[in-house]
Amino acid sequence: MIAVLFLASITAVGQSSHFGIKGGLNFGSTGELSGIFDRPIDADNKVGYHLGAFGHVEFLGLFLQPEVVYTRLNSEYKRSGTSADYNLSKLDIPVLLGLDILGPINIKAGPSFQVVLNNELDGAGVDIEEPENTFTVGYQLGVGVTLGQLGLDLRYEGAFQENETFGDQTLQDAGFVLDSRPSQWILSLSYAFDSK
Repeated sequence: MIAVLFLASITAVGQSSHFGIKGGLNFGSTGELSGIFDRPIDADNKVGYHLGAFGHVEFLGLFLQPEVVYTRLNSEYKRSGTSADYNLSKLDIPVLLGLDILGPINIKAGPSFQVVLNNELDGAGVDIEEPENTFTVGYQLGVGVTLGQLGLDLRYEGAFQENETFGDQTLQDAGFVLDSRPSQWILSLSYAFDSK
C-alpha cells in the first residue's frame, strides 16, 4: 500500500512517464562451490538471457525505473575433467534511481530484489535443494543510452551476501554447498510504448 502511494505521488509530480518491454543477454556466474571437488572452485562465466517489462517516471530532474524481469543464468563448475552445470531461473525486480547526464546518456543504480524460481545442478550424480533464501536483495548499477523509444543498457549486478544451496553428492555420500547469488553483467535492449 505504501509503495503504491509512493509511486502515485511520484507520478503526480513527474514531468513524464512511460513503460515498455526489454530483453537481452547476461554474462556471469553464481558463487563458489565446495564439497564436490577436492577444494572449493569458482564457476566459469556463461551467457544467459532475460526478458521483462519496465516503468520509467521522471521527477525533480531524476528518474525512477522499476522493472520485473525473468532471468535465466547458467554457470559451469569444472575440476580435473569433471564438470557440473548449474542452471538458475529467477525473477528480478530492480528499482533503480537514475540521472540523465549528457544528451541521451544516463546512469542508474539501486537495489535488485531476486526471487528464485528454479535451480538445478546437473552432473556428477548430484541432488540439490532449494537455496537457503529464495528471496534475496542485491544491487544493480550501470549506464544507458535512450534514442527515442529505444534504449540500450549495460549494468553490473552484485550481491550483498551469499545465498547458500545445499545438496548431497550421491556418488561419495558427501554434502556440498553452492552460493546461488549471481554476479553478472547485463546487456539489455528496451522499447518504450510511448516516447518521453
